[in-house]
Amino acid sequence: MSTIIAVLNQKGGVGKTTTTVNIASYLAKQGNSVLVVDLDPQGNATSGLGIDKSSLTETMYDALFNADIAHNVVVDTDFDGIRILPANANLAGAEVQLVSQMQREIQLKQVLGLFESDYILIDCPPSLGLLTINALSAADFVLIPVQAEYYALEGLSQLLGVVDRVQNTTNPKLAILGVVLTMYDARNSLSEQVKNELDKHFGKLLFSEVIPRNVRLAESPSYGKPIAEYDKWSKGARAYKALAKEVGRRVGK
Repeated sequence: MSTIIAVLNQKGGVGKTTTTVNIASYLAKQGNSVLVVDLDPQGNATSGLGIDKSSLTETMYDALFNADIAHNVVVDTDFDGIRILPANANLAGAEVQLVSQMQREIQLKQVLGLFESDYILIDCPPSLGLLTINALSAADFVLIPVQAEYYALEGLSQLLGVVDRVQNTTNPKLAILGVVLTMYDARNSLSEQVKNELDKHFGKLLFSEVIPRNVRLAESPSYGKPIAEYDKWSKGARAYKALAKEVGRRVGK
């Protein structure tokens, strides 16, 4: 059985895609098979794994509305153990099209049921629309990256409310895997304040590993590589390696 994890925060710029790609990378290096699902019309997980978005003939958009072709859409990456259901700007039209679909909340669940990987990681869009509802309806767990900034907690109650509604409707088994603090700067007192606030609100749900603000980590997507391939000795690489191990322990693998 695949363990399906939706990586979600409706705020942009919190390290959601970076977290998806790099956890996928380190889980694969542990010997797991990993499928990354790019559910963000920006397609950043796709380009972050070295796939040219402009060269794609079929994408996640096509698979959502015709599950029979999903195996044609999946792409092998250059990184051992990682495949991806890629996305590009075409996916932006899916929100409108899903409104009129029967069983619109479980389109993605039907697609992912065709795949068998140790882990399936869904990079959600920065919104709480139907694409995100599809991700939550398909997932076993939700992982929430939160940036170490002043407005970090803003919007989290709304996000948790959506998770709760999905738990009470389309996916009773959905659980919160945890909250991970990203872009943490130990020299900045604000980062520590945000960490303390998250600890107060989430307790054991807060991952013990924090992701530092790191130049090498920020550079790696522009080279189409996870940080493990771009600079495995960087602070960012060491943090994501530890976080992937913590993810594995929390899901019981």
